[in-house]
Amino acid sequence: MKKNKTILQNLTLLGIIITVFVACEKDFASIESDVVNSQNSTNFTGDKFEYEVTAYNKEVSPFQTNGLPVNLLGHYNDPVFGSATANFVSQMVPSEYAPNFGDNVVLDSVVLTIPYFSAGIETAENGDITYRLDSIYGEDPIKLSVYKNNYFLRTFNPNLDFNDSQQYFSNGSLSETNSINPVELEGQLLYSDENFLPSAEQIRLTTLNDEDEKVESAKLAPAIRVHLFDSEDPTDLFWQELIFDKEGEPELSNQSNFSDYFRGLYFKAETTGTDGTMMLLNFSASNANITLYYTSDKEEQGETDTEVTQESGTYTLNFSGNLVSIYDNNFAAIPGGNSVDGDEKLYLKGGQGSMAIINLFNGDENGESIEFTNFKNDFLDEDKDSKRLINEAFIEFYVDQSTVQGTEPDRIFLYDLKNNRPLIDYTLDQSVSDLTINAKVLHLPPLKRVDDEADGKGIKYKVRITEHINNIILRDSTNVKLGLVVTSNVGEASFYRLQDQDDIVESIPSGTILSPYGTVLYGNNTTENDKKVKLTIFYTEPEN
Repeated sequence: MKKNKTILQNLTLLGIIITVFVACEKDFASIESDVVNSQNSTNFTGDKFEYEVTAYNKEVSPFQTNGLPVNLLGHYNDPVFGSATANFVSQMVPSEYAPNFGDNVVLDSVVLTIPYFSAGIETAENGDITYRLDSIYGEDPIKLSVYKNNYFLRTFNPNLDFNDSQQYFSNGSLSETNSINPVELEGQLLYSDENFLPSAEQIRLTTLNDEDEKVESAKLAPAIRVHLFDSEDPTDLFWQELIFDKEGEPELSNQSNFSDYFRGLYFKAETTGTDGTMMLLNFSASNANITLYYTSDKEEQGETDTEVTQESGTYTLNFSGNLVSIYDNNFAAIPGGNSVDGDEKLYLKGGQGSMAIINLFNGDENGESIEFTNFKNDFLDEDKDSKRLINEAFIEFYVDQSTVQGTEPDRIFLYDLKNNRPLIDYTLDQSVSDLTINAKVLHLPPLKRVDDEADGKGIKYKVRITEHINNIILRDSTNVKLGLVVTSNVGEASFYRLQDQDDIVESIPSGTILSPYGTVLYGNNTTENDKKVKLTIFYTEPEN
């Protein structure tokens, strides 16, 4: 009896596995098949529409950079578009106000730490970890300098309403008439490396034991970790005078006083050759800071008298407040966009680069046009008793392999220019992943490459806009113009305003700001007919 019960349990388990497998197979087939296969049904027939899309280039003007989730730092050269340098300036806040450091303070070291984005790929028996760096663009050295910033980054805009925040733009300006003076950014030089390159090496910290021998005390993930104080130089009094000599003074008493007193740091990148390296860094991370290590005397009351002992302490300055990126571009000229006929090629470049405007049905400022009306009437076909159903709608953008050089972006992003937001298909796409490459893959699949190799030349991008087309054809939504850009993070959909706004473009996604990459795509006005930008709609309709 027990044996029969076991057999029954195994058969039940097998049945469940088969059911799950079949269900997964069906889901997989549905995702991969592009269109519901209604052609084999006796009740439905299927067909498709193809419609040429007007697409043209537009230059990206300076954009807001304060408030970004992360920041670029370094120099990157694109063989097609030219070079860009990203610098960074930030306010800082101390770990505590009105500190009591003790007597006879002796500064031991001052350490600047900014972690890289990295992932551990192997762990040895002794606990050592081998890391891989992420979001590092390029592999050639740059000159990296860190200065005391002398420019006050105000929080509120005095020219606007009370409590309106000050915006800072990528060209170093606060408005069309007010800019940061570069001379004020470069105060005292605190650190410089003529041959800086990010390292994936694990950082090992050491300390002295009772025998004054160095022993390993901690292991840290890869980071920019540099010393800003020379303990061997008796004239290096910057940090002593900046912090410790101000104990009990108003400068260290509150945030407002401190921000005006110590205006933060300026990170300046310079190329040492044609190419360079650009890094994506999270300055707001909890372990991104300047730490001052010191010792001081501490009085302790003994049984008979007061004893003086030495005590170790730390004082930390964190990156906070206004964190601003400033770009210096040396780009090649991008052909001006033809909004009527469209362009032969579409130039997409991250940062303060270029984008494409997509006009699906040659709509005017309200999205209306004769072409749109005719297409809508033709699709709906009011003479029929039954309604057509859209199974899938997509646009394919083919890469101009004869023009593109260097690293190609894996992802592009299409968004609603009128409302400055992603399309409805983006919201409905639940393919969310911690890995950007696996996020939103139904709406915005990654670049199709030759032989599906990670480093293969790009073939095309496919953007599914099924629900967007359903909305404008079947639900009378506005046929808005769309913005096409490259992105470094398709899962992030925050938008930042442009300084030179117009009737078409007001803002761009943060993923575009934070991508140094570019690509060249065929437009609709190309002679390569099989690679023209076009809208494809697969549909089904009940048989009459």
